Amino acid sequence: MKVALILAGGSGTRTEQSVPKQFLSIYDKPIIIYTLEAFERHPEVDAIIVSCISGWKEVLAGYARAYNITKLRWIVDGGENGQASARNALIALESECDEDDIVIIHDAVRPMISGEIISDAILKAKQYGSGLSAVRCQETIMRTKDGETGRDGINREDIMRVQTPQAYQYGKVLWAHKEALRRGITNAVYTNTLMLELGEELHFSYGSNKNIKITTLEDIDMFKAMYATKRDAWLKSKTEEIGKKIKYMLHGLRCLLMKNILKR
Repeated sequence: MKVALILAGGSGTRTEQSVPKQFLSIYDKPIIIYTLEAFERHPEVDAIIVSCISGWKEVLAGYARAYNITKLRWIVDGGENGQASARNALIALESECDEDDIVIIHDAVRPMISGEIISDAILKAKQYGSGLSAVRCQETIMRTKDGETGRDGINREDIMRVQTPQAYQYGKVLWAHKEALRRGITNAVYTNTLMLELGEELHFSYGSNKNIKITTLEDIDMFKAMYATKRDAWLKSKTEEIGKKIKYMLHGLRCLLMKNILKR
């Protein structure tokens, strides 16, 4: 089984909104629904579990019914941070998953995720035990102590920017979260950083600069622009497809008319 584990436990204070960022509506649809729809459409994903911020579980269930998210099977309480939210969901799956099942951990606020990204993360997790969506860093990276000055750079060839989704074999990732808790590791940014603290080697999978995480108001503007471009391209392709069908229909009608004329 392959289960998408969606992290929706954050409050999203940096978007300066009263509503948690994952539930903000853009083009009349909550951000989390865009994300869930990507996994709903993916043929390899069997089920979805969401680790949800307190007070919003019923809201999420209602949205899922309204938008026909049929793969959503479990909604659990989010934790005090991302690590705890992921751990809560993983523990909830203990009676549902086998050790070699695949869990795809993803931020609710990365709605531009593509099918190709999901597929490659799953593939790498099957082959190597982990598949972390990642991209090469294009910016210049510098170390700093005060956020104002820097004297030491980092070679871009030596680093990757890791995103979500992050796919893991269930037995391994459940062990990692329990072991981290046992060792007192309680504030890892992502599951991959937790794994690294435990000394694990991880494998990268396909990533994209379009797979943005919505954290600030500027990110919302970027998502709106990218989604509008994607929608316009889809509408254009559909219009061209309909145009071709009409052209073929008209050609068929002309041929039929000519046959009838010749018979006369």
